[in-house]
Amino acid sequence: MDIRVLRASDIPLIQHANLENLPENYFLKYYLYHALTWPQLSYVAVDVSRPKKTPYDQPKIVGYVLAKMEEEPTDGVQHGHITSLSVMRTHRRLGIAEKLMRQSQLAMVETFGAQYVSLHVRVSNEAAIHLYRTTLGFKTEKTEAKYYADGEDAFCMKLDLGFIREQIRDAEEGEKTAEGKDTEGIDEGEAVGDVGRDPAKKEEKKFKVRVGKALGVGELVERVETAASKAS
Repeated sequence: MDIRVLRASDIPLIQHANLENLPENYFLKYYLYHALTWPQLSYVAVDVSRPKKTPYDQPKIVGYVLAKMEEEPTDGVQHGHITSLSVMRTHRRLGIAEKLMRQSQLAMVETFGAQYVSLHVRVSNEAAIHLYRTTLGFKTEKTEAKYYADGEDAFCMKLDLGFIREQIRDAEEGEKTAEGKDTEGIDEGEAVGDVGRDPAKKEEKKFKVRVGKALGVGELVERVETAASKAS
């Protein structure tokens, strides 16, 4: 399974996954808007086990996460939002949804400095609520009445991304520590050119070699034959 950034060419395929699995559907231009405005935040899961018979075969996309940054946050805090998450029924319970979400969250922090991420979920969608609360650590902020078009309520959920900022900071500090290690006594290999050469050592004997037309193949053959006749 390959988790990679969403491409514009993937949009018809993720729309298909959306129509297959979710009651909330979007126009193609809405997906394109996400892909062009926040190209770092949306990801797809591609089943790479299916052989590609021709260069024109489409990838088998089995899941996606569509995400964005809130352009005008009401609380004044820079944060991301999960617009849609879907995994095909044939590929569920493999941890794909979790991987997609975590990759998008990491990109939100690294690229935009997001402080937290929010989402909405149907109050009846127990499987999604379990994923968000138990696996990913989201907390319910409030319930929004009749949020969906069919009148169902939604939980508004939120996840603080401070743990990701700490992970990034620890990784950067680890790299700095590795770069600053004492290199004394480490063998750096042989000297190149005149660098490191001992001038006290006797200079190697050099030979002049004739090149060009004056020393052709015919002359070489004659010399070898002459040498052979003298030896006999």
